[in-house]
Amino acid sequence: MVAGRGTDLLRPATSSGRATFLELFFDLAFVAALTRVSQRFADVGDDTGWTLVTGLGRTLLLFLALWLIWSHTIWITSRYEPERPVIQAVVVGTMFAALVLAVTLPHAMEERALPFAVAYLMVMVVRPLVVAAALHGHPRQRVPFRLAAWSAASAPLWLVGALGPDRLRPPLWAAALAVDYLAWALGWPLPRLGSAGVGRWRIAGEHLAERHQQMFLIALGESILVIGAVFGGVDYSAGRIAAFTVAFTTSALLWRIYFHRAGRLLNEALGRTGMPGRLGTASERTHGLLVLSVLVTAVGYHLVIDDPFGPPRPTWLWFVVGGPALFLIARVRLDYEILGRVSWSRMIGLVVLLLVTTGLARWAPMVGLSVVAGVLALVALLDALRGRRRPLEDSVPQIGPESSGDTRAEE
Repeated sequence: MVAGRGTDLLRPATSSGRATFLELFFDLAFVAALTRVSQRFADVGDDTGWTLVTGLGRTLLLFLALWLIWSHTIWITSRYEPERPVIQAVVVGTMFAALVLAVTLPHAMEERALPFAVAYLMVMVVRPLVVAAALHGHPRQRVPFRLAAWSAASAPLWLVGALGPDRLRPPLWAAALAVDYLAWALGWPLPRLGSAGVGRWRIAGEHLAERHQQMFLIALGESILVIGAVFGGVDYSAGRIAAFTVAFTTSALLWRIYFHRAGRLLNEALGRTGMPGRLGTASERTHGLLVLSVLVTAVGYHLVIDDPFGPPRPTWLWFVVGGPALFLIARVRLDYEILGRVSWSRMIGLVVLLLVTTGLARWAPMVGLSVVAGVLALVALLDALRGRRRPLEDSVPQIGPESSGDTRAEE
């Protein structure tokens, strides 16, 4: 660690890996935002054809913008001491912007596009400049400057998309997000400075892992809210009571499958890795898929509880089957990242879901939800049987630090 001005902002090795109360408070804004994402997905649930595809694509785009902001925030609190006043101010400011994003999100592709874009850019451009100023010339100051530069480069796409015709907004914002995500993947390279080696970053790995786990639990909590809100707003019937029960069981199974072995060992894997930047980046992408899968699954709950034994709705399978299938794909990826192996129980579950999808298109929605719950129960059972035969293994991260021969200084 480099001594000098700005050093007191860095996380010391003795800093607690637990999330602070402010960070948990910050997550409340994202509860509201994720609720709006679920609502937008549900709004397109009855659409068909190209209308359904465009509706899903627009909502996915907004989710990716939210996820980028949340991910950058947890990296800030994993690299810098979250108890410092300037970092607390950054978190509170980001929370306000996230709340603006949540409020504007239902109509962000329509009349509220400008406040959505401005709130996003305030976080992506202004926040890193505040962090850079607080670092007072420390070598790590280059990273927030890089981020601000790249975000400023994509800003015209966000603003033109917000101010221009509605039909141009999705492609312009998709291009802007592509720039923002690509910049992060490349380490925000700049002329003469090169790129920031994220894989060499020293972060509080256990803190980052806990924040990923907490966001997954927040997404599960959102699914529980959907179940309760929808069931509480309709007339009770035997079919809806059954759908309510199966939906809750499905969320409980998602929790069980996530935390079996790899999900539980995430903290250990990121804590034991000497320089967990690369593993942390991979985990962030995997948890983005996991959170998205739970939100999509929750939309399936909404649709089925509302009309469990109505006519077959093939488009609903995007949510009823697609969400759990995406969850299993992401969970297989997490197993490989943490344990260095492929989970056959999850692969079996994924294959079964894909095989039965066509047949489920001919049955009432309740049948599809029940079959999905049965497949997830099978995965959980296979996990339990394997766990009884084998002790809990140590984490064997497949995405770790760069080779020791890389002697470039960490930024």
